Amino acid sequence: MDRLRSRRYRCSPDLQSRVRISAAFPLSNPLCPFYKGEGGFLFAKTLGPCKMTGMISRELRTHCIRCGECCLSSSPTLHEKDLALVVGGSIRLEHLYTIRRGELVRDNVQGRLVPADQEMIKVREKKGSCVFYTAEEKSCSIYVNRPAQCASLKCWDAAEFMELYQSPKLHRQDLIENGVLLGLIEEQEKRCSYALLSAHVRQIPENGEKAVEKILELLKFDFHLRPFLARKLGLRVEEMDFFFGRPLMETIVMFGLKVERQPDGGFLLTKLDWEKTG
Repeated sequence: MDRLRSRRYRCSPDLQSRVRISAAFPLSNPLCPFYKGEGGFLFAKTLGPCKMTGMISRELRTHCIRCGECCLSSSPTLHEKDLALVVGGSIRLEHLYTIRRGELVRDNVQGRLVPADQEMIKVREKKGSCVFYTAEEKSCSIYVNRPAQCASLKCWDAAEFMELYQSPKLHRQDLIENGVLLGLIEEQEKRCSYALLSAHVRQIPENGEKAVEKILELLKFDFHLRPFLARKLGLRVEEMDFFFGRPLMETIVMFGLKVERQPDGGFLLTKLDWEKTG
């Protein structure tokens, strides 16, 4: 990825240092943490009502007010800098899941859904917010040992976050030493890759049931692999989404399809009804 250029804008006189905004965050982007006020000055903004006060704020921002916007909107992706947090136990494998190459993911910088161009490890969410966010206290339960993305994210200055965004991300091979397990992960990638799944989906109009059968073979392999290896290798079921990514039974919706389990234990592949899913 080309290094993102940044440009400077004039800021409020009360702000000691000049604010740098990445070119990836134009003011027109709803994720941009700034708006242009009188005299061309830039002011930090919150995206909608503050979760803490319920008020819409456009006051100058130079520090965190614990509104919870960043924690409630998503969860962080881990970078190589976060390796010690996982190895040290501050973040356990059951708290994580893997986004595999080709899986559809929301890029908050681009502001749209894109296929992942590389493997990523993310912290789990609960009802849309980070699993470590405590709503009652409006705080992070691992604040002292929070991931690098969380520490760098400042709604009044995107420069530090954008610098981190370009740094190497953490991968499963950085955390797994078991060669047998790594081999099984590689085999799953070969047999159940999103590139292969996408190719079979594209063949449905031409090949019909044959293409559907190939898709179901992938889904069944991925579905039965997880509990089988949990038993054989003594792994925790809660850690399977980290080792093998999210189940294809769930992510197949990215192709506009869904799988229904039949009373006899079989799998039925159907089109997703977008009206019913919202």
